[in-house]
Amino acid sequence: MLLKDVAYEKIKEKILEEYYEAGHFLSERTLIEELGMSKTPIKNALVRLESEGFVTISSKQGIIVIDISVERINDIYNLRIALETFNCQEIYGRISEEQLRELEENVEATKKAAIDKDVKSFATLDHEFHLMISEFAGNSEITKILLNYQDHLRRITLRHLKKDPGRVQKFYAEHADILKALRAKDESCALLMKTHLYESKMMYFQ
Repeated sequence: MLLKDVAYEKIKEKILEEYYEAGHFLSERTLIEELGMSKTPIKNALVRLESEGFVTISSKQGIIVIDISVERINDIYNLRIALETFNCQEIYGRISEEQLRELEENVEATKKAAIDKDVKSFATLDHEFHLMISEFAGNSEITKILLNYQDHLRRITLRHLKKDPGRVQKFYAEHADILKALRAKDESCALLMKTHLYESKMMYFQ
């Protein structure tokens, strides 16, 4: 992995985990010290992070971590509801045993993360579950869209769960119910997915 990619991943991870909070000023000097790198890879990483909407860079104000707006969160969730409900409608009648086993492994790992209150692992597994269903449904354009929003969604999920770690149990139970419906080849999985995402959105705005 190139140094600029390492710098990008490390800075992004700290933004996602809100070690660098929204509104936080970043200085190149501090990043050079923290990451033990030269100026060039860090500069390249910051340009990429700016293009993805994580930071803003200006000659007057410097580097500022920017928050994801309430409007954008609402729009992303509404998009997910439409696309992921469609994914479930597409796949419920033809999901294979192998695909079900992969989802079961994810849900089991999610259960363990929920018991351990391991919010970071839980957030990763949560998004893997949704992406797996999308990949199994087979519409590569939908999967690309979900991947495009993945980091912002993880940031939202981590914030969700840090605010109330007890929510991991609710999210886990809902994933288990979706899986149960998929195993039964029951079209109710689409409504369960729609409700799961809608309630996740509404919890964020409480």
